[in-house]
Amino acid sequence: MSERRPVTRRTGRWIDHWDPEDPAFWEATGRRVATRNLIFSIAVEHLGFTVWLLWSAVVVLLPKAGFPFTVDQLFWLVAVPNLVGATLRLPYTFAVSAFGGRNWNVASALLLLVPVGLLARLVADPGTPYWMFLVAAATAGLGGGNFASSMANVSYFYPERSKGFALGVNAAGGNLGVAVVQFVVPLVAAASLANAGLVWIAPILVAAACAYLLMDNLAVVKADFGSQSRAFRRRHTWVMSFLYIGTFGSFIGYSAAFPLLVNATFPESGAAYSAFVGALVGSLARPVGGWLADRLGGARVTAWSFTAMAAGVLGVLAGLGRHSFPLFLGAFVLLFVASGMGNGSTYRMIPAIFATQAEREVDAGAARAGALLRAKREAAAAIGIASAVGAFGGFLIPRGFAVSLGRTGSIDVALYVFLAGYGVFLATNWWFYRRRVLLGRIPSLAHGRI
Repeated sequence: MSERRPVTRRTGRWIDHWDPEDPAFWEATGRRVATRNLIFSIAVEHLGFTVWLLWSAVVVLLPKAGFPFTVDQLFWLVAVPNLVGATLRLPYTFAVSAFGGRNWNVASALLLLVPVGLLARLVADPGTPYWMFLVAAATAGLGGGNFASSMANVSYFYPERSKGFALGVNAAGGNLGVAVVQFVVPLVAAASLANAGLVWIAPILVAAACAYLLMDNLAVVKADFGSQSRAFRRRHTWVMSFLYIGTFGSFIGYSAAFPLLVNATFPESGAAYSAFVGALVGSLARPVGGWLADRLGGARVTAWSFTAMAAGVLGVLAGLGRHSFPLFLGAFVLLFVASGMGNGSTYRMIPAIFATQAEREVDAGAARAGALLRAKREAAAAIGIASAVGAFGGFLIPRGFAVSLGRTGSIDVALYVFLAGYGVFLATNWWFYRRRVLLGRIPSLAHGRI
């Protein structure tokens, strides 16, 4: 029978004992504490995504505000934050181990004041040089790092059986920041473009204060870097990172580029301000993908997602060929929904894969408690690595569209490249996680939720 130990605390809101896999512990105190931390993690991560994609909403307003930037320059402004954000995700993941989840949530929230302040300052002067806009856009990448630290931290709070849903909800709450910023900025910028940055200062301060007062650090997250470094040597860490380029990279890349794409391909529609709909449906689809992965298997749901994304690209090409904005928009909505579901399912696969590896170590004679703890630590590190690698797709997609437009006058070439990419992702997922030969060779995978 499980020992019913309560949550034990020390100063600085550190929790020393945390065992969510113990049903008695989870029902008595674990669920309540985990839910509270999840709520405020979502708040900080939501604002991180808001700041990260801030320039996707601002760029369509710059020409009217007197900034004579080219289309290629505007695409750089939406791509650079994704490049920086992807790069920062790895150190942000390890910051949770170094400083504690609650402590890092406070710090990462306050860092968001830098990009919003710079934006408000630069747009006040139409004479501001382009290079300064690039610098300001680069600092928006600070918001992109929040996701990795938030997801790694939340993964420790929840038991394996409900981790997919918890990570999906956390990620969806963050992803919704993309839809919110693309909806809010055109409204507040009507009076002054500087409001596009100023409007977020108060929410950032409130989120930082709530994280400081109401979140917790887990002692178990103070993982040794030896355990975390092993994640770098795991083959599946890099396979899942590659797959995440196809799911999350698609979501964040399309989100960043969509307002500019509407302006470039259907300027007569005047529908760029409705671009938030894509990010909205993609964000809402993410926990659904995690929920389905918990029940049907992450690899199966991921395969469906890549297939649907390929169909979405074909629909976009058809919409462009017929110059039908409804078909173009509908196909992009499918792309957003499919990428959102794929985000949830791929993230669910990571802890399941590492848990399966731990079970194999136990079967080989390793101590169960030690193997499971190592698996959690490695999975948390792998989540951060995958989130970093996957986010580079958010840079490649806008730049792909920009190059295609610049050289051919259309985005068709970029779309055909993306279509081929989805074929590669689908084949990779099948080879490593859906193949009958592999599943037959590793029985625990066949019966798990990978």
